[in-house]
Amino acid sequence: MERELWSYLKQTDKPIVLYGMGNGADKIIAVLESYGIPFHGVFASDGFVRDKMFHSHKISTYNELREKYGQMIVLLCFGSSLPDVIKNIKRIAAEQELYAPEVPVIGGGLFTKEYYETNKSAFDFVRSRLVDQTSIKTFDNILKYKLSGKIDYLFECEVSADEPYYSFLNLSNENFIDLGAYNGDTVIDFINHDPQYRIITAVEPDVKTFKKLQNNVSGLRDISLINACVSDKCDTVTFSMKGGRNSSLSQQGTPLRSITVDSLETDASYIKMDVEGAETDAIIGAKNTIKQHKPKMLISAYHRTDDLIKIPQTVLKFRNDYKIYLRHFNYLPAWDTNFYFI
Repeated sequence: MERELWSYLKQTDKPIVLYGMGNGADKIIAVLESYGIPFHGVFASDGFVRDKMFHSHKISTYNELREKYGQMIVLLCFGSSLPDVIKNIKRIAAEQELYAPEVPVIGGGLFTKEYYETNKSAFDFVRSRLVDQTSIKTFDNILKYKLSGKIDYLFECEVSADEPYYSFLNLSNENFIDLGAYNGDTVIDFINHDPQYRIITAVEPDVKTFKKLQNNVSGLRDISLINACVSDKCDTVTFSMKGGRNSSLSQQGTPLRSITVDSLETDASYIKMDVEGAETDAIIGAKNTIKQHKPKMLISAYHRTDDLIKIPQTVLKFRNDYKIYLRHFNYLPAWDTNFYFI
């Protein structure tokens, strides 16, 4: 396997600077501090540099830090799929050592060499269940990226959004459950591939986003909208409403009802799960549906450190006859990575 990023950063003599602010940078700084690794500056896009401070560092431009340090190590601290942003990241990476450290979106635990070696048999098992070479290459590259932080591994395995992954989903006349329906974008995408669908059930927990969902899918036939989060049991939970894709279960937030897929009592034939780190619980809550109907499933696999292991293990515990695909789409870091269970 590749060298571990954190160990490398601990022994480097080059100045380390951060590209980006916000939650991602907070997490990376916390890891650096836990390893006793100093960083020497923070830069952002020119439009965000207005005498701002971040963790006691004045926000600079890239050119300012390049003039100050010359050669340095740049740590990417945010996620993006925007072409102009990716182009700029590649430009900087051509001039400097640039890494995108893997820190979990939700939960704790780092993807370290020790973590990989401890769980190697589980990773080997999941890899053995992947059914095509694209899935295997994607799996291998993502593991190498997670350990090393090298973004080229992601570029080498990404597939275009136009790549016909729906060919192996073979969508036709589906009963579709969209868990984490967001503003309706995935509902619209689904309908474009299966205009003769039977029923759509769209579940979205965030209140503001749910209103956007209602507006964007109004007028569609045979669709049911549910403002709830999805879990392994029906209950009332505390949910952090952030008005976007970062909304999630939290110790502080708004009381919200949680449901299970099984509680919907439907013969679902296709389920999409992108539920901000609650994917494993959602799978457990779909236990009977999976056993009885074997729905095709698209499940996001990038929120938690153990997603690449735990998600397939949990699904296969309920049905061992699924074929498994893995795809990574254009995004830095390794977000927008999905398992497909067919």
